[in-house]
Amino acid sequence: MQNPLSRHAQQVMTLAQGKAQASGPAADPSIARSWLRCLEDYHLDPAQAVAPTVLEHGRMLECRERMQQVLEVANGEMNNLYRQLSGAGHAVLLTDSRGVILNCVTAHAERPTFERAGLWLGADWSESSEGTNGIGTCVVERQALTIHQDEHFRSRHTGLTCSASPVFDPQGDLMAVLDVSSARHDVSRQSQFHTMALVNLSAKMIESCYFLRRFEGEWLLRFHLQAEYIGLFSEGLLAFDGEGRISAVNQSAINLLGLPRERLIGQPVEAFFDCRLDDLLGRATPQPVTSWPLRTRNGRSLFAALRGQARSVPQPIPLELPKAARPGICLGDAALQNDFRRALRVYERDVPLLINGETGSGKEAFARALHQASSRSERPFVALNCAAIPETLIESELFGYRGGSFTGARKEGMRGKLQQADGGTLFLDEIGDMPLALQTRLLRVLEERQVVPIGGEPLPVDVRIISATHRALEERVQSGGFREDLFYRLNGLILDLPPLRERSDKPELLHYLLAEEARGVRVVLTEEARQVLLDYHWPGNVRQMRNVLRTLAALCEDGIIRLSDLPREVLRAAPTPATSEPVASPLDDAERTALLNALESQRWHMTRTAEQLGISRNTLYRKLRKHAIATRG
Repeated sequence: MQNPLSRHAQQVMTLAQGKAQASGPAADPSIARSWLRCLEDYHLDPAQAVAPTVLEHGRMLECRERMQQVLEVANGEMNNLYRQLSGAGHAVLLTDSRGVILNCVTAHAERPTFERAGLWLGADWSESSEGTNGIGTCVVERQALTIHQDEHFRSRHTGLTCSASPVFDPQGDLMAVLDVSSARHDVSRQSQFHTMALVNLSAKMIESCYFLRRFEGEWLLRFHLQAEYIGLFSEGLLAFDGEGRISAVNQSAINLLGLPRERLIGQPVEAFFDCRLDDLLGRATPQPVTSWPLRTRNGRSLFAALRGQARSVPQPIPLELPKAARPGICLGDAALQNDFRRALRVYERDVPLLINGETGSGKEAFARALHQASSRSERPFVALNCAAIPETLIESELFGYRGGSFTGARKEGMRGKLQQADGGTLFLDEIGDMPLALQTRLLRVLEERQVVPIGGEPLPVDVRIISATHRALEERVQSGGFREDLFYRLNGLILDLPPLRERSDKPELLHYLLAEEARGVRVVLTEEARQVLLDYHWPGNVRQMRNVLRTLAALCEDGIIRLSDLPREVLRAAPTPATSEPVASPLDDAERTALLNALESQRWHMTRTAEQLGISRNTLYRKLRKHAIATRG
């Protein structure tokens, strides 16, 4: 009796004999095409149980360096996608255009399961290597698809279900593949419709974010048939240079203009839109918040917004940015403002900073804002997450290597993060997870101001270090997991970022993040939705709030986010109205008296009262509502 793997191999070989299949996986024409490619073009054996080809260390580093910008853009979206899947048994993968895995997000405990399936960093999952699979077949077909269990070519992969979507660059070339793989046997093909939709949406978000970053220095026209869709992933994006010639367009722009990419690239933007270039540039703003009507030459009505520096009306440069509008960070909390000022002063004196804080509390955003507010703002800001990079890669990533120093190394070598940050700032996130051997080398760099690439000679380096961790480093020092001398070298000033639930500027932060995620489109919260969001405990901190608001802004169709639009986990945590009057306890009476005394002593000034009581303004207002205390004025 044949086992399932043998039966699957026999089913594949039946197709090679020219027998059409009316049922089973090969009844799908795209699966049949792929199986035939595997048999006739790649000469693969479905029964052969070979391990995937994995790139050598040096070539893996080279691939990651070449894709560095894409990896940076995709990392947040991959983590967001993994959280949206909200269940065990998934791995979110990003590959290059050949199908080589460059990043993986999954639960630490499940990593061995996916590695046994061959889903390693550096593994080549092209169709020519691994046969029909989500990643490799997506590379060939250049469209979103799901390969479910026995639709795979190789028998050894029939335990996997993979949903993949292509990620295209601004020139329309395949740049990467985003894939969600599951090794669970109870996954049905129907259940993958939701997963496939999420993967496709995330891939489009990565494309848009990469487009916006890639053409940061050029004028960027954003347009759509409906004004409220500007800022969402379906908007048209068109970049053009100072001469008004089009540099790049995304697929949505091609669809809206009804012309192929080759007819658009290099042509003057005036050839397609019914306005003069000077008039168009006069509408540019660095961060557009409103759109305006724009007609195409063939009479189509659109709405548009233009990112850039207006030529006709010079934009005034403020001497000082408002406190709550520093780049990438909201500083409405008084304690956080004070920490920022203190941190900036010591940073300018070349004193290392150590930022403590829960995961997602905004440690990297705080560090980046410090860099941008400093005298080194024009120099590089380079971030390295010590927990996100495999231990085998982190040494090369941090220190770089000389050409030919190990098998597979590029002959010209590679500059590490320390050299890339020369003259600027190196942000070491999750420093507590750095291997001990590298801690020793990092300490030597800090003491000697020199970096020694693998196999190379010492090179001078001028870099300021900001470290961050969610661990208790003192405990790591006591247990021997972190060097004591490095700990004291890094903690010139220790800052404790508050978790979101303790910040007094939650209303300002909510407004700030919603404006950022709406990307120039006016989106408002109803008062009920706003209050539930403010009352939520946010276990994932600022990162979770940003992701929730990004999703809400993307799904909002009429510019209003209502209570019913909020995610289930937020609504479940919302307090339900009481059905009867609670009986006041002595403790409640004492709390009410304390509140009234504090209010009277501060003349009913809410901020000062909250500070006196050691609570946030939001908590103060909740307590006033609880005790039916009406505010004055």
